[in-house]
Parts: sequence; structure tokens; C-alpha cells
Amino acid sequence: MSIDRLLTTVLQLYQDVHDDARTGQILATTTTLLTNLSNPLNVTLLTSQLLAAPAIWARGDGMRVCYRIISIFNTAALHLHRREREAENSKIRPPVTGLRPDAWASAVIKGADDLSSRWKHVLVLSGVLMGFEADHKRTLSPAMRATLENAVVMAANMALEEGGPGAPTSPPGPVIMALNYAFPTLSAAPRQTLNCDAVLAAATTAIFDADGLQDGLFLNAINVDMRQAGQKFMWAEKSPSFLLLRQLEQKPLVMGLGPLSKLVGFAIENARDTNSVLRAQDDILHFTDKLLQQWQATKFAEIEMSEEDVFLTAETLQSTWAGLWQLFKKIMYGVVAMLHPIVARSLLDPRMRNDVTASMVATKTLTALRNLYFISSRNGSDAFQVYSFTYLASLDTLSRYADASAAFLQTIRPVSPGAIPPHPLHRTLDLFYLNVAEHLPLHLSPQTCDALIVQPAIAYLTHSAPLSPRMLELFEAAHSAILSTLSCPHNAPIAVDLVPFYAETLFSSFPTYISPRQFRVAFKTLMQILSPPFPIAASHPHLAENLLEMAPLPPSASEVPSETGPELASEQSTLVLTLIDALPYLHPGIFEEWLTLVALAVGNVGDVAMRETTKRRFWDVLSSGEMDVERAAIGVAWWGTKGGREAVLFGSRALAQKDKVMMSGALPAPEEGGHESKL
Repeated sequence: MSIDRLLTTVLQLYQDVHDDARTGQILATTTTLLTNLSNPLNVTLLTSQLLAAPAIWARGDGMRVCYRIISIFNTAALHLHRREREAENSKIRPPVTGLRPDAWASAVIKGADDLSSRWKHVLVLSGVLMGFEADHKRTLSPAMRATLENAVVMAANMALEEGGPGAPTSPPGPVIMALNYAFPTLSAAPRQTLNCDAVLAAATTAIFDADGLQDGLFLNAINVDMRQAGQKFMWAEKSPSFLLLRQLEQKPLVMGLGPLSKLVGFAIENARDTNSVLRAQDDILHFTDKLLQQWQATKFAEIEMSEEDVFLTAETLQSTWAGLWQLFKKIMYGVVAMLHPIVARSLLDPRMRNDVTASMVATKTLTALRNLYFISSRNGSDAFQVYSFTYLASLDTLSRYADASAAFLQTIRPVSPGAIPPHPLHRTLDLFYLNVAEHLPLHLSPQTCDALIVQPAIAYLTHSAPLSPRMLELFEAAHSAILSTLSCPHNAPIAVDLVPFYAETLFSSFPTYISPRQFRVAFKTLMQILSPPFPIAASHPHLAENLLEMAPLPPSASEVPSETGPELASEQSTLVLTLIDALPYLHPGIFEEWLTLVALAVGNVGDVAMRETTKRRFWDVLSSGEMDVERAAIGVAWWGTKGGREAVLFGSRALAQKDKVMMSGALPAPEEGGHESKL
């Protein structure tokens, strides 16, 4: 069949609706025609009729047919590009059949006429631009490329701005999908002419609605398909809910969520109306709320991460479970990538830096991150730079506003502040709460700190639940929240009662729940809090010494794992090192006495290697400048003239030697420690 007769046949087929197979043949033939037509008027006619054809648009195929339209014009442009390159590279240039790229692109642009909607034009023009210019192909002349890029942007702007009174609105999904494909190819100048306010509104709608992530509703069907296999649960790979999940992943907007977040980020940075950015943040927050609610309603949310092997079959873990979390991570990365430019703009935009808007943006960002924490807290999924900036910048902003900080903590506080919740998801959210609370006590009143930080943390400090990895994280977060609260000077009224309780908890928790490094850091922080210039040092000067007296001397010698390096550590040596760390913060009146007591404790360390480690640390404290001038002077005198050197090097034997009566100039017996150390 000649090309002209084929064109006539296809144009006739455009007028009726056909089945899937016939429609597929029509689209394939259209691609062939676009590639081989040599008359630009026919290319224009074919394009115009295709964009208005009932055979294509009356079937209700939605995003699928939009994707195929982009693919048709992308494929046709690729064929023309390849044909042009083959002709250029041949020594004897054969005659080129069909149109040259510039003429063909111009004909297609003319076919995007008033007979069809603007949003359909974006599909066609984006496909042409990608086929000719993506991946640095440089097929078109600079003038034609500029014309095509401007046509893409103009069509997108006009499509997104449609929808006045009585006028139909353009579906956001197809426009955003086409822009997402074309955006990396657009030059800087056409990008700047995009209506970023309209793009932003359409993008958030498209991503989270039916054309995209469906507000997390894909999780609803999972419970129906869960089956019990013996003592475990099974979610079959061929179940309807998992097939629905796979279909969701194949949607263009979900597949391209990474690049799409860059388009959204560009729109956020360049939107003229600040309210557009705030509305986009509201859309993101609404989606994360829905996603968390849908996840909480599934039975999977009741399984602790460390117990997945116990409750799920091997088939489920390797197939459906892994696929679900892969999608979750993609969602989390995409959402955080969209929140990042919102937070960045809130730091620079004068209309977003005012007290009301800044605290509101920070609060909503942290709420969205909390909603995603069941994903980001899994296997270190939050360990990337974009997440860290978004999280920490929001915390820095929120911490400046006491009322907003208190209101936020009140909103997300644990369900049962005085007890550990039985639901694993609630414990995960409690972990987020404690991690956030650690950064906020500086501007909160003592009463607010006690109610919103201390009391929720105490529940995890005094727990008796099995020590799972999640519970260990919660225990450490509770310690950090308490220490952060105590470190604020204005919290002295609650510190008086809290310090003894916390110290007792600290000693009872070591070494079962916390490592040697964590124990030493926590105790040292307590001693700093009880020392000048903190107000509690003036009102309760003996509290620091009382805290030291709580340490068990002589401590036991049981070995515990060390995080500080290859050196071994024991409970005994760790406690002695902890006492040494505390020396620079003691009141000068009791400093010399505790130097002697700690020196004796050093000598009582049973293991020789560990004892040498404690001796080196003692010497470092005395000589490395950790103490102020007054304590340093006392330390030098104690070391040189009051038996300190002998007490550290030889322990209790040196003190016993001091009590012996000797003739002036007599030498001690070799077995009594006559060997002199270089220290």
C-alpha cells in the first residue's frame, strides 16, 4: 500500500472507537507514517487529526494513551535523527527520503492547532523535543530548537492556565508527565518562562492523586490478601493487592518520581507567589498523613522490624515485602526531595521568614517527616544529605519559637506518655518525638520541659521490656533528651530533683543497656551541669560530690564491649575512667581529696593493660589543659609533693609506704616499689 493510501486509511480509522488490538495497530501505523511522510502538509494533517481522533481519546485510557502519544512522536523523531546521522556519516551521501528534522518539527508544531486541547499539544511537542535533542543529540538547528522549546513551554503554560468560568480544565497528570520528560532537555531561558505557580499546583495534584500515588490507598487491600501459613503470615506474589502495587509502580508519574521531584523543586524555587509554595507543602503533608494512616491500618504495621523473620514467610520477605519497602523508599526520597526546596526557600524568602510563617513551615515539614519516619528509620534510610538538611534546618527554625515548639510537641506527644506503647508503630513515632525533643528545650519553660520532654523520656529510661534494637534506640534517645534538658541553665529548678534519679538510672543501666562510651559521656555531662557557671552549682554545691559518691568503689571487673577502639574495657575500668573524666568539674575544696580517691581506684583496676589505660587518662587530665588554673595548681602540688605521683603509679602501696618510719636517706627495699617511673 502506498504511503498516501495508508494515510487515508488511518485518517478514516481515527473516526471510530476500536478494541485494544486495533487501536495498537493504528498507533503503530501512525508512527510509520510520521517517519516516512515527505510532504510537510501531510505531517501537519496527521498530527492535527491524531490529537482530535475519537479512536484515540474516546476510549478513556487516561495516562496510558498520553504516554503512548509521547512515545509515538519520540520514536518518530529518533528515526529521523538516526536517518540524518547515517546520511551525514556516509561518504557518498544518498538521497534522504522523507523530511529533514527542521522541516518535520515545524510541520508537527503546526499540527498542534486549535482543533485539539492545549494539554495534548504538550504531549506531542515534548515527544519531538526528547527524540531530537535529549542526551545531547543536537539534531535540530539552534533556531528550530529554540522554537520547539518555547512551544513546549507555551503549550504547558496555556494548558495549566486554562479553566476559567465555564471552560474545561486541563488534566494535570498528562501535562506534568510530559514536562517531566522534557524538562532535562529544556535550556535555561525557556525554563525561566514556565509558570511555576501553575506547574507546582498541577504537579502536587498529579503526584498524589489517582494518576500517581493514590493518597496511599493502595495499602488498603493488603490485609485482605494476608494469609496465615503455620505460625507465620504470607503475602503472595500473585495476590491482587501486590499486582495492584506493581501496576502502581509502572505508572509514569511513579516511575519518574525522582526526576519529577526535581521539576517540583525548580517550581518551588521560582514560584512568584509564596502562597503557591505553602499550598504545595499542605498537599505534601496531607499525603503523608494519609500514607501513615493507611500503613497503621495494615497488619504489617504490628510487626517489629527485628521480628520480621519470625512472623513472615521466606517467600514474603524475599518478594512482596521487599517490593513494598522498595516503593516506600522511593516515595520517601521523592517527598523529602520536594520538602527540601521548601525549607531552603523559607530561609531566603522575606515573605516566609516572618515569625508566623517560618515556624509554620518548620512545623509542617517536621510533621511530614514524622509521618514518613516508619520508612526513614528503617536500616538508616534517612542517612542522606537532603534529608539531614531538611530535618535539621526545620529544627533550627522551630527551636527559636517557644510557643510553636511547645505546640508542636504537644501535637505529636506519645499516646501514653507514662508508659511504653505496645504497638511497634507507636514506638517508632515515639523515637521521632524524643529525637526532636532533644533539640527544643533551650527556649521552653522548666514546666514545659518537664511535661513534654522529661516525663515521656522517663518511661523509656525505666523500662523492663526486652532489649530489641528499636528499644535500644529509644533508650538512647531518652537519655539524650534528658541530658539536653538538664544542660539548659534555666532548667535548674527541675534539675535538682531529676539529677539524682537520672544518675541512679545511669548506674543501673550500665553495662547492660548502654556502652562504656555512652556512659562516660552521660556522666561527664552531668558533672558539667552541676559545676559553675550553671545556677545549680551555686544553689546545691554538694550535689556533684554526692553524684560521685554514688559510683560503686571498688567497681567489679567484668568485661564489657568497648566502642572507643581496639582497647578492651571492663565495667571496673570504665567506672574509673568516668571518675577521671569528672575531676575537672569538682569544687576546688574537694578536688585534692578526690584526686587521691580516684588514684587509689586506678591502682585497683585488676587487668594490667586496662590499668595502664586509666593511668594514661589520669595523666592526660592533669597535663592536657582540661582543668582551669586553680585546679591545675592543686593538681601539680598533689602530684609533686603530696604523694599523687606515687598513688597513681603504685596505688595503695605508696600510701602504706608513707606511714613507715625510715632513717633519712634510706633506700626502700626492691620489693616495696623502689623502681622509679619516668612519669
